[in-house]
Amino acid sequence: MIAQIWKQIKRNEILPLYLLYGKETFLINETKQLLTQQVLKEEDAEFNLSSYDLNETPIETALEDAETLPFLGEKKLLFLHHPFFLTAEKTKEKVEHNLSRLEAYLKEPAPYTVMVFIAPYEKLDERKKLTKELKKKAAVFEAKKLNEAELKNWIRSRAEFNGVAIEPAAVDLMLTLAGTNLFMLTSEVDKLALYTGRGLTIDAQTVEKLVSRSLEQNIFALVDKIVGRKIDEALRIYYDLLKLNEEPIKILSVITGQFRLIYQVKELSRRGYGQQQIAGYLKVHPFRIKLAAGQAQKFSDTELTHIMKELAEADLKMKTGQMNKELLIELFLLKLNQ
Repeated sequence: MIAQIWKQIKRNEILPLYLLYGKETFLINETKQLLTQQVLKEEDAEFNLSSYDLNETPIETALEDAETLPFLGEKKLLFLHHPFFLTAEKTKEKVEHNLSRLEAYLKEPAPYTVMVFIAPYEKLDERKKLTKELKKKAAVFEAKKLNEAELKNWIRSRAEFNGVAIEPAAVDLMLTLAGTNLFMLTSEVDKLALYTGRGLTIDAQTVEKLVSRSLEQNIFALVDKIVGRKIDEALRIYYDLLKLNEEPIKILSVITGQFRLIYQVKELSRRGYGQQQIAGYLKVHPFRIKLAAGQAQKFSDTELTHIMKELAEADLKMKTGQMNKELLIELFLLKLNQ
């Protein structure tokens, strides 16, 4: 649905009503930017672009603006944020909205106004008459977290947008190193495209060399070395993190979180849960579950229990000052090599 709406907007097939809802802020912001570029000329934006927070402003105020002819330009663009009346969420209403007035507008929207409802909620209340009517009249875009296949398509599309190609192996490595955050992925693809040059191809070696790694991704790489019993390489990553002034207590916390995830995935898989079910239950992106499931196969139950116990003891000693913080993690890694 996202690709279809973006293609329509780029072809200048602009509709009078849009409904953007969901938790993926990046996709909503990209859609807002695309609409602004297509609906308004740069010189018209100052006069014909309005934004309303419906937690603070009555809907009537926005509707009066929508029904007023644009100043100089051909179109007006209105962003209406936080339409809480479309959800089942209970909120302390700061303002009262004349929703019957909105229902009347939806039946006959102003032809010179593009009205965009931006609802940063995971779900809308489909039982409400207003929600049903808006979804019937508007172009609806659900900004949800992308699955693995969609993330890969996003990376390839972003590379194409920058005039470069990207190898499948490079796409896989990009997800592993940069994670699933769209802000991060887009920034990294743009950087790699600039480095590679238009008309050329981003390869895995370039991704390995240039992609920035978050603390979590560095920890994932460290755990991956532990899984492969490459403790010397795990130690090298750890020392690099210390050089970057990462706090040992934070490093230990993220290592513990990753091993806890591996343990949970292993246990839930044994109970017959599929990876999508596990992702929903643990509220973790399915791609992370897939990676953790692969790592879980390399450990026995006894090994994982032992590792979790060692991490708990290291955490206690670190917080009670029983031993040097940097040394505690180093000893933990060395013990795994025994």
